[in-house]
Amino acid sequence: MAKFEMTKVEKNDVGTKVKRGILGFFLNGILIIFSATCIFPLVWMFYSSVKEKRAFNADIIGLPKEPTLINYIRILTNSDYNLGSSMINSLRTTILSLFFIVLFGFIVGYILARIKFRGNRAVYLMFLMGMLIPIHSLLVPIYVVFKDTGLSDHWYTLIIPYVAFGLPMAVFLVEGFVKSIPAALEEAAAIDGSSFSRTLFSIIMPICRPILTTVAIIQTFSCWNEFSFALVLLKRQTLHTVPLAMTQFTGQFASDYPKIMAAMLLTMSPIVILYFAGSKQIIKGMVAGAVKG
Repeated sequence: MAKFEMTKVEKNDVGTKVKRGILGFFLNGILIIFSATCIFPLVWMFYSSVKEKRAFNADIIGLPKEPTLINYIRILTNSDYNLGSSMINSLRTTILSLFFIVLFGFIVGYILARIKFRGNRAVYLMFLMGMLIPIHSLLVPIYVVFKDTGLSDHWYTLIIPYVAFGLPMAVFLVEGFVKSIPAALEEAAAIDGSSFSRTLFSIIMPICRPILTTVAIIQTFSCWNEFSFALVLLKRQTLHTVPLAMTQFTGQFASDYPKIMAAMLLTMSPIVILYFAGSKQIIKGMVAGAVKG
């Protein structure tokens, strides 16, 4: 029988494949470890929330021997925590803020992308500067202004700063996306007799749906989880949002961590569901804006 010997080129190919396989194995292992470090805290929060306080203190990491939903029941039935009204406050503030951010961001982004006027770039740079200025550095000035004008401690108080600080990113993304849309669409609509507002909302807005959805999802996370402005501008407990309500679960000398984790899971659930439902849309909108812009 004839003997077949591997040539030098074939040996090099085999060696290259082995090296790539080993490298891929180690890289995948590293990624799996990093993924586990991100997932484990959520898993730990879940099974710790079904523990009694005494069982949690005895074994922080271990699985619950006798799972119980008593922490969830206490949170939902105890009126002192006021978690239900806090979630309603956060939901109302987030929805209204998103409406104005998406609406104004779309209109301003379109105008800056399509209409050339004196000061166009200056206005655009002003919005970009809004993304560069640290939000928390403006807490004191905003508190003074809101206190002097009587805007603090109302149901609509947080909507104003949320919209103001959410607009720069919305304008930036929409402006880049609108530039990728052929102007011939608007010219054809104008020839057919379409008004400016009808063209804007009936033709351009549906095309911008991916980037507007991306803006809405990102700003939902920001508005729902915001803490600093809510702490400074709201005093009445009936107006507290979810982040402020979470501070009620921490005592001066001791904390009921299983109850805290149960409350965190309850308040996180809408955002987690929204993230898993819209994660592909976020990536799609970002890539579309980057490629077309």
